[in-house]
Amino acid sequence: MSMDQMHAMRMMGSMRRGDKSAESRQLPPGTWRRVFRFARPYRKDLLVFLCFIIASALIGVATPVLAGRVINEITGHGQVAAVVKIAFIIAGLAVLDAVLSFAQRWYSARIGEGLIFDMRTSVFDHVQRMPLAFFTRTQTGALVSRLNNDVLGAQQAFTSTLSGLVSNVVSLVLTAAVMFTLSWQITVLSLVMLPVFVIPARRIGARLQAITRESYNLNASMNSTMTERFNVAGALLVKLFGHPAAEDQSFRGRAARVRDIGVTSAMYGRAFFVALTLVAQLAQALVYGLGGYYAIKGQLSAGTVVTLALLLTRLYGPLTALSNARVDIMSALVSFDRVFEVLDLAPMIADADDATNLPADAGSVEFADVRFSYPTAREVSLASLEDVAVLDDVPAQEVLHGVSFRAEPGEMIALVGPSGAGKTTISQLVPRIYDVRSGQVLVGGRDVRTVTQQSLRDRIGVVSQEAHMFHDTIRGNLLYAKPDATDDELWSVIAAAQISELVTGLPDGLDTLVGDRGYRLSGGEKARLAIARLLLKAPKIVILDEATAHLDSESEAAVQEALAQALAGRTSIVIAHRLSTILNADKVIVLDAGQIVEMGTHSELLAADGLYGELYRTQFERQAVGVEPLPN
Repeated sequence: MSMDQMHAMRMMGSMRRGDKSAESRQLPPGTWRRVFRFARPYRKDLLVFLCFIIASALIGVATPVLAGRVINEITGHGQVAAVVKIAFIIAGLAVLDAVLSFAQRWYSARIGEGLIFDMRTSVFDHVQRMPLAFFTRTQTGALVSRLNNDVLGAQQAFTSTLSGLVSNVVSLVLTAAVMFTLSWQITVLSLVMLPVFVIPARRIGARLQAITRESYNLNASMNSTMTERFNVAGALLVKLFGHPAAEDQSFRGRAARVRDIGVTSAMYGRAFFVALTLVAQLAQALVYGLGGYYAIKGQLSAGTVVTLALLLTRLYGPLTALSNARVDIMSALVSFDRVFEVLDLAPMIADADDATNLPADAGSVEFADVRFSYPTAREVSLASLEDVAVLDDVPAQEVLHGVSFRAEPGEMIALVGPSGAGKTTISQLVPRIYDVRSGQVLVGGRDVRTVTQQSLRDRIGVVSQEAHMFHDTIRGNLLYAKPDATDDELWSVIAAAQISELVTGLPDGLDTLVGDRGYRLSGGEKARLAIARLLLKAPKIVILDEATAHLDSESEAAVQEALAQALAGRTSIVIAHRLSTILNADKVIVLDAGQIVEMGTHSELLAADGLYGELYRTQFERQAVGVEPLPN
């Protein structure tokens, strides 16, 4: 590949990455300082990397000068030994440049991949500590993009952008200095042709930026479509309600536009390369013509003419690349800013500085005048992650109003109420998925905000109505509760959850993949596997959010029996969905519009004939068919 081709490729890449909006974007104060703080662990590597770049640029200028000396030796009837010596020097410099190229690539990869690792792990760790409301508002694709595209864009600031900037500046300064030393007249005349190339190149670059951004947006849209349509739930929805022909036509339209953009981009690239080559060749013709004239007149040597012609090829590329350097730098800084934007969003739930571990025997749960409203968008989210211009400013609405109750160790509390009454909210406040606005949630007599989150959640086990499974084996999903569990322990909880027959009948047993979100299992099978995972954790406090909703009567009876044995001596808070849950509860709490309106045993509340009585008649009474008569 010629030098012209390499310069053309670099500049085309620069113009693809460059974004005029980035050039005018106002970055927050201190961005540069934070960037350098991120790069601090690599400062020694960066220094060596830059030294190699400078050395390579020096070799690039020295080689044409030596080539000119060879010509002078030949035309001046110099000694063969001198020609051979210079040839060996040129060969040695070529070998050294090759070694430097490998060294540059190694340091570039070391710095770049190190930065990617640091930023990705920092963002991943930070995002994991964000409240649940952050994930309910954020587009998953936008968040993943921060971990991939923006991290890679930031990494380019210290590899391609930095190396290109330093290399181009050094090459330009050295080349121009040597050329002016050899012949300032020819150098000035050669630069006169630069606008003939740079002005059209900038216009091509602007157009290329526009269609490249359109291509990125279309690809992102297609990726989003494929992600939504190709997961199990999306595929089922399309099959049940979708219009395959319309879906195909929509996708084909975007794919066709990406195809057309690819062709256009390729032609722009070819035009760019042809223009660079043409202008460089015209400039070389000028050098040969004018330089040859001076050489014939005895004002220049033939070697000097050759040196000027060779150096000229190293002048246009750096000049054109540096004309777009500001856009490249700002684009990289914008990527850093987008990463910092996520890191600057402070998690709402954090351990207090003086937080202590919750005692292992903590078993009581108490709500003391708890008031709660879900976080607003500005508290937990970013407009860019929601794909909106401005976050909504809807004020928080209180959903729990002075809720107070106590569950003693070993008690089962059933939460009952119409949809939206606050049952799930209460269940999420115990493991501190959210923090109360006022009042206290106490576990083992300790305010959950004063203990470490890890120790709190180690004492609590939760099974929700939608039992989530990772795309992993049955073994892997169970071990998430207790990583060091033995096979005997796994089979024990599997038996207790009444799924032994299912697991043993699978081709790979415990090592069978359950599929994305567990879709290879039925709803009841997933629920029982989730209960097995809970049993393996063996927590002091258990929260069941309609965990048996997907079970048939036979499965429910088996699981309820297993739960009755497993929950003995443990505190449990159960959002009631089945009549059997209410019958087994030590206390039933009836919620309506975020308030406790009734509390007592099933018999007491049924006798009171209030909201519970109404709920019982509309939701639970039909389940009593075939069940022993209820106590009065």
